[in-house]
Amino acid sequence: MSLEGKTLFITGGSRGIGLSIAERAARDGANVVIAAKTAEPHPKLEGTIYTAAEAIEKAGGKALPLLLDVRDDEAVEAAVNKAAQHFGGIDICVNNASAINLSKSEEIDVKRFDLIQQINMRGTFLVSRACVPHLRKSANAHVLNLSPPLTMRPDWFAQHLPYTLSKYGMSMVAFGMAEEYAAERIAFNALWPRTTIATAAVEFALGGEELMRRSRRPEIMADAAHAIFLKDAGTYTGNFVLDEDVLRGEGVTDFAQYRYDPSSQLEIDIFVAP
Repeated sequence: MSLEGKTLFITGGSRGIGLSIAERAARDGANVVIAAKTAEPHPKLEGTIYTAAEAIEKAGGKALPLLLDVRDDEAVEAAVNKAAQHFGGIDICVNNASAINLSKSEEIDVKRFDLIQQINMRGTFLVSRACVPHLRKSANAHVLNLSPPLTMRPDWFAQHLPYTLSKYGMSMVAFGMAEEYAAERIAFNALWPRTTIATAAVEFALGGEELMRRSRRPEIMADAAHAIFLKDAGTYTGNFVLDEDVLRGEGVTDFAQYRYDPSSQLEIDIFVAP
């Protein structure tokens, strides 16, 4: 089984986990739409939608880079329709675009609060809804949100309430749409890493090089996502899973290959019980 000939619509995939998922699908010969807002090189952050497209083509897939801000509802509809027209449909939607801010309730300014809600929860809803008409035509339609299990621990809310609301909002979109579209065999699932992942967010917003060393590489999330996409959408829906658990279910026992620095102890990610 593979994703050969399947079309993936991935938000925020110009770098990190989104790009890794794209490259993994491309190795199967998939069509990948990179819908993100980075068109010009950033002084600190690697990758644009165009460099991502080049990486996808190099990996063996076909790419379509689209400039998109998921907060713009009209732009979302236009991008999804353009992607479906270009590749003849959409089989998989990956809601990877996300903004992070771990400020407490009195620390965060309103504009930043609105930003993370609009990108994370609202953007996920808009992209998912826009993809549904096209997913209905797929033989095995999947929507995957990169968001945590809905574990209602008060301490996780208290530590960074605005961000928790936004990420749990993404999970609730999957929770609700999984049931809403179950009869149409469109799968909605949420995937989250057990450990921190070595991405730009970790390096520049969370813990710098020290936390990078304690992280796993994005390929673990890509391999877990790939395994989910190959499952029967009619039966595998409404799940909230961790990357490591998905891969263990696929028979993987050696996770050393995913470590950023094999000599460092791994850091458990937020929203994951030790």
